[in-house]
Amino acid sequence: MIKIISDSSCDLPEHLLKKYDISIVPLVITLDGEVYREGADLTPEDFFRKMFSSTELPKTSQPSPSSFAEAFLRLRETENQQLLCLTISSGLSGTYQSASIGKGLAEADVYVFDTLAGSLGHGLQVIRAAELAQAGHSINDIIRELEEYRNQMTILIMLDTLENIVKGGRLNRFQGSLAKILNIKVILQGNQGEVEILEKVRGRKKVHQRLFDIIKSKKDDFSTTVFGITHTGNLEEAEKIRDEIQKQFQPKEILFHYMGAAMGTYAGKGGMIISF
Repeated sequence: MIKIISDSSCDLPEHLLKKYDISIVPLVITLDGEVYREGADLTPEDFFRKMFSSTELPKTSQPSPSSFAEAFLRLRETENQQLLCLTISSGLSGTYQSASIGKGLAEADVYVFDTLAGSLGHGLQVIRAAELAQAGHSINDIIRELEEYRNQMTILIMLDTLENIVKGGRLNRFQGSLAKILNIKVILQGNQGEVEILEKVRGRKKVHQRLFDIIKSKKDDFSTTVFGITHTGNLEEAEKIRDEIQKQFQPKEILFHYMGAAMGTYAGKGGMIISF
């Protein structure tokens, strides 16, 4: 049996972590001088309430190599299994590097996989790995499946403001300034693990319609597709997007959850990530 490990930026709800017996190594969030472990010390709801009332942008840090090493050693001793660790994109965080160093420190039989994604784009890959592991697939087969799934994945990011993502260094400052001056909304996309502007649209309704048009252009049949939608507390809007995706595309399933602190720091107020 293969044991699945992930960092906390996968944004999977607790019931799925328990269902698939997924172990989590938390990222570290510093907010107003306080240090928190994502998902362990601070719920997403509490995080967003604190962030939106703060004058400072939270700081996110990858887990230390020793944190991964400790997790790998503990799981190897208690489970006596092969370990597969899936991390947030190496283009967004140093977590993949930390996990790779932690593997060396632990001298453990671990495969570290870069999802080239964040939030539920990462989380959907974690679930796919766990399903394949439970079905008895070898680690080589799982990696091959994950590489194909990762390469076919679409990640769309809707932001009300570019302020946080620009301040956090995840997007070019000039692009952020331009969007603010023109008062436009943006749809970004994940591309090989990094974030780039895909569309600039005026008006919230037009953003929604353009989102659905982009989804529609990706394939004809969504009956076997699982969507992941995360939001930063803008629940009503996110539910509308979810319901419209269900109505228009009738996918196999839609996972719907709060964005965690690691991704929510950069998405900012009114942010949403749709992965499929």
